[in-house]
Amino acid sequence: MPLPSSPLVDRFGRTVNYVRLSITDRCDFRCVYCMSEKMVFLPRHEILTLEEIMALAEAFVALGVLKIRVTGGEPLVRKGALGLLEKIGRLSGLRELVITTNGAQLEEMAKDLKAAGVHRINISLDSLRSERFLKLTRVGELARVLKGIEAARVMGFDGLKLNSVILRERNQDEVVDLVRYAIDRGIDISFIEEMPLGLVDGRDRALDFVSSDEILEQLRPFFDLQPSTETTGGPSRYHQVLGSKTKVGFISPHSHNFCGSCNRVRVTAEGRLLLCLGNEHSVDLKPLLRRDPFDSEALQAAIRKAMDLKPQYHEFDLKAQPVIFRHMSATGG
Repeated sequence: MPLPSSPLVDRFGRTVNYVRLSITDRCDFRCVYCMSEKMVFLPRHEILTLEEIMALAEAFVALGVLKIRVTGGEPLVRKGALGLLEKIGRLSGLRELVITTNGAQLEEMAKDLKAAGVHRINISLDSLRSERFLKLTRVGELARVLKGIEAARVMGFDGLKLNSVILRERNQDEVVDLVRYAIDRGIDISFIEEMPLGLVDGRDRALDFVSSDEILEQLRPFFDLQPSTETTGGPSRYHQVLGSKTKVGFISPHSHNFCGSCNRVRVTAEGRLLLCLGNEHSVDLKPLLRRDPFDSEALQAAIRKAMDLKPQYHEFDLKAQPVIFRHMSATGG
């Protein structure tokens, strides 16, 4: 399918060709940087149906979106997720279908994900120590996630990448081990600066913050890291580890703002189109979908109009109370 004559462009001239679709706010983990320990999830009737999510995917692809990332919460706990992925993967004009997962379901589902047409998988992995992993996720079992990573490697996806959120005095001492783990398996890894979304329990984000530059300097004595121009269409800045297949990425919303090249928007599980991760600029698409999910022209028009609301940049402040009260799990991975 050829690109539309008028692709999605915001008022700052940025073309939006990447959408992150959340299909659930639920997760089988309770990661400390993502949600409250006693998280209150949305009532099921407020979550978009699989048919409504599919209508969104079709509309975005018709508007020139080339890449869709399916997220959550944890997307693989949503009943019917595999069938939805298969349908999205068949959309003519879509170049890449990817997912972000905590890896706990991959041992059983990697083969089916490959068959469904998923090209790449991002897997959250913040520690290689079982007790620490349990503390960071509150309920997660490290051995299960590591088995899931191996199952995905065997399937030969176009790309596997680990995502690690690094917090001072919690897991910063593992960054070298995490990169070695990635190198040994020929996969990539990105380190992510924590984003101040939602109220968290008993933590001071400013004290926990570790910058990308600090992590890079921590890695340099152990690895020959060369800046790379390679990109996967997201915000990561990559360094190639010479002598290996592995790239180390850095997602730096605080220290190296990437807003000038932002090419993405998000849709939450309840159908709110978020124009920026770090702002509340949004449009509720659910009423339109529920009025007539088959009116693709109206849906596309609403999405196109929403581009005028996309802000120029986000305003994260680790020392302030969050101006964004939605948790990362409700935002969409």
